[in-house]
Amino acid sequence: MALSQQNFQRHIYIADDDQDDRIFFTEAMLEVNPEVVLKEAQYGAELMEILHTLSDPLPDVIFLDLNMPKKNGFDCLEEIRKLKGAIREVKVIMFSTSSDPLDIDRALELGASFYAVKPSGFDTLKAFLAEVLQMDWRCCNKDSGKFRLI
Repeated sequence: MALSQQNFQRHIYIADDDQDDRIFFTEAMLEVNPEVVLKEAQYGAELMEILHTLSDPLPDVIFLDLNMPKKNGFDCLEEIRKLKGAIREVKVIMFSTSSDPLDIDRALELGASFYAVKPSGFDTLKAFLAEVLQMDWRCCNKDSGKFRLI
């Protein structure tokens, strides 16, 4: 049985130390889907604290910045993939300004579901987020959805 669109609320997490980037992301996400439940973390360490004490529904997707103080995106991703239970299978999109192939390869090797380079334009970001929200995550196996967006 297919999920009813109106009864399906997505829980999206973002960890990014840049407040302007979080605001930009939040505004774009809410324009794309105002029903999204969005949880923000300023640092990787804060995200991991949230995930370790999670009592809410699991996030559908975590957008994870790469370069953050206290705990970077690589460290968070590695820790997420080592957690016990269903949280370790949550889709993680590395969402960074870095387009360095070494960063992309490392993120994918550590278990990122996708790697996306942050778009600079609001409309491009909205189009990307709309595409992510429309994906049928149940059909995406571990190797079918690797991409990078520049």
